[in-house]
Amino acid sequence: MILRKPVTHLLQLDPSFSRHLALAFTNGSWHFNSQTKISDNRFYKRQSKFIYLNQDFLPQSKKLCSLSQMDKVNMNCGSKILPTDNVYWRHAHSFHSVTVSSNVLGENVSASNSQCLKNGSFVPRRSASFSPQGILEASPPALQPYMRLIRFDKPIGTWLLYWPCTWSIALASAPGTLPSLWLLALFGAGAFFMRGAGCIINDMWDKDIDRKVERTKLRPMASGELSQFQGLVCLAGMLSLSLGILVQLNWYSVVLGAASMGLVITYPLAKRITFWPQAFLGVTLNWGVLLAWSGIHGCLQTPVIPLYLACVLYTMFYDTVYSHQDKYDDMLIGVKSTALKFGDNTKVWLTGFGTAMVSLLVLTGKMCDQTWPYYTTVSLTTAHIAHQLYTVDLNNPDDCASKFRSNTQLGFVMFLGIVLGNLLKKEEKSSDKSVEQEKTVTH
Repeated sequence: MILRKPVTHLLQLDPSFSRHLALAFTNGSWHFNSQTKISDNRFYKRQSKFIYLNQDFLPQSKKLCSLSQMDKVNMNCGSKILPTDNVYWRHAHSFHSVTVSSNVLGENVSASNSQCLKNGSFVPRRSASFSPQGILEASPPALQPYMRLIRFDKPIGTWLLYWPCTWSIALASAPGTLPSLWLLALFGAGAFFMRGAGCIINDMWDKDIDRKVERTKLRPMASGELSQFQGLVCLAGMLSLSLGILVQLNWYSVVLGAASMGLVITYPLAKRITFWPQAFLGVTLNWGVLLAWSGIHGCLQTPVIPLYLACVLYTMFYDTVYSHQDKYDDMLIGVKSTALKFGDNTKVWLTGFGTAMVSLLVLTGKMCDQTWPYYTTVSLTTAHIAHQLYTVDLNNPDDCASKFRSNTQLGFVMFLGIVLGNLLKKEEKSSDKSVEQEKTVTH
């Protein structure tokens, strides 16, 4: 099959993205050309449905895909497809076949069963998975923008909100007992919904800023995929579910939880007025530590204060690393962060944050009469933070993101250490009592 005239088809990305590409056949090969706006109505009438290709098969170096049709033609699908939308390709996790069937300029063109070639071999389509990204992709297209709005496909934020709550629940539990599974489940659901609400509020405030930042430009509200009203409706749903969870606790905790809403609503504004938005985030994100403690004891007690401060410093540590991803964009648009504040001295500040955090965790353990498993995990935490400090490349966005994500494992290790340390309290107290009884009998 030989096409004598240039043929152009519309390549439409997944419906969750308001971007289009033009697929053109010229000089014997297919080429992708970025098209942000297409005013030719006839172009839409000739539209062919395409689904996005995975970054695994679209690295920065050029790769070739082939279309199985009457005559094979090469499709140039290298990094020039979306030269600026690296985040989009980074978070695409599945490959779908491309199908073309149209009649353009009197020429018949058909293609089916598209496969992408990697290192000269065919790469099969990935099977369905139960990962957050897999669930998102399997969801109805109309629902996907809302799922991405609440960062369903990026659960790291939910975990970072949840783990400090579990630390507080485990430390507040009675000696020799396991933490309440009911409270762990309740705070897990609360972390999911409140993190989603926080993301919506952040995107509503920052949609104009997000359009100018490489990492955030394709967020649903920044790209115009969802309107402000749609975001507000979704926010109302998330807050309603969060309130339903909050009222399961005692009234002291209900009032304490409601008091955090001022922080949740206003913390996205911090980056406009101060170089310390990470501190505001730490104060807001770790409010659940106070809430979990009061949910068990009905009030706040002294040991929860150093624990809360340790968690705030921990957030400032990992979010400063995270903010180094966007520091060049932030400088251009005038957004502030600790990454810009600290500059070349960032690792010195991070050392201070990490040291203070570990010291406060040790103090919390002393105040809660913790045992050796707790201090063992605090030592592991110290080693993890030291490793991050030593190895992180603050000028490499991918490395910063990787170090940021590693804190999920740290949260689980600390929780496990607190639970084991709490279980040993009973044995130690029993042995202490037996020693006292022996002394009394002897005297």
